[in-house]
Amino acid sequence: MKDIIIIGRGPAGLSAALYARRAGMTTTVIGLDNGSLEKAEKIENYFGLERPLSGRELIMVGIEQAKRLGAELITDEVTDVQWDGDFTVTAKNSVYRAQAVILTTGAPRKKLKIKGITEFEGKGVSYCAVCDAFFYRQKPVAVIGSGEYALHEASELLHTCSSVTLFTNGSPLTASFPDTVRIIETPIAEIYGEEKVGGVRLTAGAEIPVAGVFVAIGTAAATDFARKLGVEISGNSIVVDEKMRTNVPGLFAAGDCIGGVLQVSVAVGEGAKAALSAIEFVRKKAKS
Repeated sequence: MKDIIIIGRGPAGLSAALYARRAGMTTTVIGLDNGSLEKAEKIENYFGLERPLSGRELIMVGIEQAKRLGAELITDEVTDVQWDGDFTVTAKNSVYRAQAVILTTGAPRKKLKIKGITEFEGKGVSYCAVCDAFFYRQKPVAVIGSGEYALHEASELLHTCSSVTLFTNGSPLTASFPDTVRIIETPIAEIYGEEKVGGVRLTAGAEIPVAGVFVAIGTAAATDFARKLGVEISGNSIVVDEKMRTNVPGLFAAGDCIGGVLQVSVAVGEGAKAALSAIEFVRKKAKS
């Protein structure tokens, strides 16, 4: 059991790790990559730089700093977060437990440009298998995706639904799916239906009837985890208070995933605030 797990290793996550470790918290940072900062060609508007640095250079400095202070950095893809008073963080290669979690996975990805996907949100289009599988008991469903995140959602749905069809929407598979999942690689033309989802229509014209469509493209974002935990979301951003606390005890968020000014300096400050709040939470929990 860790004191604090930080999901995402961009500037907000690494800043949070520095504060957590200096406070004596056992701290694990889990991320698949170094976030959008790594793609920045040159940064010269960040305090303390004696020369401009590339985003990769700056993030590597932060990684080494966190390691030097004793933070555990793990390269892995988180696919699920659950809460039962403590947190269970499921990744591709392992499962972790922590008293507190800080979400710092950056801004959510753009929505798929598929006709019907927005219109049927809440009417058959879902972003959370754990949340909504119950509503599709013994019914056929679809998952849109091609990687580990889609595999996690499909595996969850197999326990409840009569069948699961994976639509890669033309993307190559990057995970191994069980034989019980039907796989269709043809691009999707639209999600159709009347008051609720009725099925998926392909660009080739074929129609596959399903009662629900679960979107799991790319890797899971902070808002995906938040939805599963019942966290309040506004638009595409996680709602936090002035101390970076969500409405779930022990869950905090910082950086681009909470919206606002999307700058390194802001993310670093928010990461620090989230860590201080998480430290306070863990210490109070130990006394209770």
